[in-house]
Amino acid sequence: MQLYSKMIKPLLDAAIAFITLLALSPLLVLLTVFLWLANEGKPFFFQARPGRNGRVFKVVKFKTMNDKRAADGQLLPDEARLTPVGKFIRKTSLDELPQLLNVLKGDMSLVGPRPLLVEYLPLYNDVQRKRHNVKPGITGWAQVNGRNAISWSERFAYDAWYVDNVSFALDVKILRMTVQKVIQSEGISSASSVSMEKFTGNDAQ
Repeated sequence: MQLYSKMIKPLLDAAIAFITLLALSPLLVLLTVFLWLANEGKPFFFQARPGRNGRVFKVVKFKTMNDKRAADGQLLPDEARLTPVGKFIRKTSLDELPQLLNVLKGDMSLVGPRPLLVEYLPLYNDVQRKRHNVKPGITGWAQVNGRNAISWSERFAYDAWYVDNVSFALDVKILRMTVQKVIQSEGISSASSVSMEKFTGNDAQ
């Protein structure tokens, strides 16, 4: 397991990310143009996220929501800012593809716990903090077991289990299940929002 995690997995990540970016480059260019038009020249979304050992990096995704605001200057709800092209891209999980660049840079892996918000770092208990023992992933064990449709406690339990059981066979299984989930469009939204509700700490669980 140590050999796979420290040497084989990073090499496979970089190779697969590079080949996938080359193969999908026409699609990526097309999506960039569509989102540039839909989001007034802003096709990409950048945000600081904590990676392995809590080291902060900047994740890149396709921008599926515009920046429209109410009269008081506050951003409109997610549902009101989700553009038609953004809705399609999110439903098909194409918004995650730019993160292949993060994989090439070494900030992320193809498979691992999803990178969450920096503001969550002080809210984790010891078990939840284990998610930062490995690189975050574009997909992960929690994503193929419910994604945004599961609770925070379930998500963290899946992440901790993955960290304790990471292996080549498990990663292949997760990638295979990811393709299946994307085709079926399962777990994209939570029950009450197009995005996962914010984690507010374990007292709220």
